Amino acid sequence: MKHLETNLESEEEIRRNILEFISQLEGLENYRLPQRAYHIIRLAIRDLILYPGKTILEGDMADLLQMSRTPVREALVRLEAEGMVHLTPRRGFTVEPIEISDLREVYEISEIMEGFAVAKATERIRDNEVNKLEDIIREQERAINKMDLKTWSFLDDKFHRLIIDFAQSKRLDTIIDIHSDQLYRARLYTINQRPMPFQSIIEHKAITSCMRAKDGSAARMIMQSHRKRARNEILRVLDDMNNSQV
Repeated sequence: MKHLETNLESEEEIRRNILEFISQLEGLENYRLPQRAYHIIRLAIRDLILYPGKTILEGDMADLLQMSRTPVREALVRLEAEGMVHLTPRRGFTVEPIEISDLREVYEISEIMEGFAVAKATERIRDNEVNKLEDIIREQERAINKMDLKTWSFLDDKFHRLIIDFAQSKRLDTIIDIHSDQLYRARLYTINQRPMPFQSIIEHKAITSCMRAKDGSAARMIMQSHRKRARNEILRVLDDMNNSQV
């Protein structure tokens, strides 16, 4: 799938990329129009189909989504409240950049919450559920061998998401979900400038080993260390990228 990597692409290319992205989404018919618009635009931002700093006219987006401006506007207001876009009267919306200070804070919250989630999940996890996590790790290894870093990123998100699901805490799920898109977007944005994620695989295996052994304390410690290492790596890359643009 092609990303909107620069602002030099034509409006027709932008339109084509978004339409291709929409065609791959499933279950859109189950959403009311404002929810459908929100779901599409949010995922397009998360997956870098709509790149940081990109400005799109509200009317153009309504046309692409084949709906009136009202549900699109509702979706954009919600996304602005979540810090994903900035609305400009009579101009449309701009995808918010990935700010180092904001991302550092999000990662600090994530480290604490995901550490708690993995400890809670370890208390109740069954062997077949650990097997699912290990299956994802094997898929990640295959993706790395193929140099398919986008698939690796998708599977990385899936691995962490599944652990949160296994914790079976709606409150925890809600708190983590608020920040998950920002973390995914940052990982995807920096993936080609970071070292190959072999260390992440090692840490994922260590986490699942602790979960199988029912050692929630160790799983929590490794998860927090895992998120901290990733945070430092991503922030360093973002800082280098920002400096290169000065």
